[in-house]
Amino acid sequence: MPNALAQPKMTYEKKKKKWRLLLLASPFILLVILFSYMPLFGWIYSFFNYKAGIPLFNNEFVGLKFYQLFFADKVNSLRVIKNTAIFALIGICLSPLPMIFAILLNEIKSIKYKKFVQTFTTIPNFIGWVIVFSLAFMIFSNDGALNSFLSSVGNKSNTSVLGDPNSVYWFQTAVGLWKSLGWSSIIYLAAITGIDQQMYEAASIDGAGRLKSILHITVPNLAPTYLVLLLLSIGNFVSVGFEQYLVFNNPLVADKIEVLDLYVYRIGLMGHDYSYGVAISVMKSVISITLLFIANGIAKKVRGTSLV
Repeated sequence: MPNALAQPKMTYEKKKKKWRLLLLASPFILLVILFSYMPLFGWIYSFFNYKAGIPLFNNEFVGLKFYQLFFADKVNSLRVIKNTAIFALIGICLSPLPMIFAILLNEIKSIKYKKFVQTFTTIPNFIGWVIVFSLAFMIFSNDGALNSFLSSVGNKSNTSVLGDPNSVYWFQTAVGLWKSLGWSSIIYLAAITGIDQQMYEAASIDGAGRLKSILHITVPNLAPTYLVLLLLSIGNFVSVGFEQYLVFNNPLVADKIEVLDLYVYRIGLMGHDYSYGVAISVMKSVISITLLFIANGIAKKVRGTSLV
């Protein structure tokens, strides 16, 4: 009988706790609704020939005209899709690097040196792209430190990777990797700390060295984390970034560095063709969701686990 009377009290306490947690989370839920779901209403602009200053429904309804225009403009469409795909594929191919870096960092025995390397490689993530461009310009421009050094040792060729179309893909990838490698490795370092240390002790007793312990313990335990991040990167296949390519853009490399996000900015905001820019953004979102579900389905068949 006492147990029967205590049960409702436990249920009330649980409900009270859930409501408290919901209230704590409500500001963040509100932010997500305001900045992630409310803007979806803006997709309607892609069906009108919108002119700024005129009420939306007073503009001409054009249906799928701007979607068809993107595919009709094959020269520019194929160019920006190609650039976006190349940057995205390079990023996916290099996606194991943060995990490898985290494993190598974890193997450093000196705590002071490990903290120094981690701090030194994480700081670039907090540097704005404008400052990164300024540093790159000081080093790699025609009159930069690199060319000045090469000239001093007898190399008379004065070239700048900032204006070389053939160097765009690898140079932008290298700059992005330098900026994000340390920050991206943090989640893997956190996952490594969650690995049961008794597994390493058992492997050491069985005669396994550091390399075998990494291959047979660390890597398999990091694989689920890597899979989740890989699926997210595939979902963002057509959203490879904007700020980096905007600040490094110049007439000499414009054809190679202009990705979809930069193209939308140039067409929609700089060109005041808002409806066309919204139409491209809608197609990007649809493609991203489709790629995410495809990658999720493949992962579920291969590994038996999925993200969605």
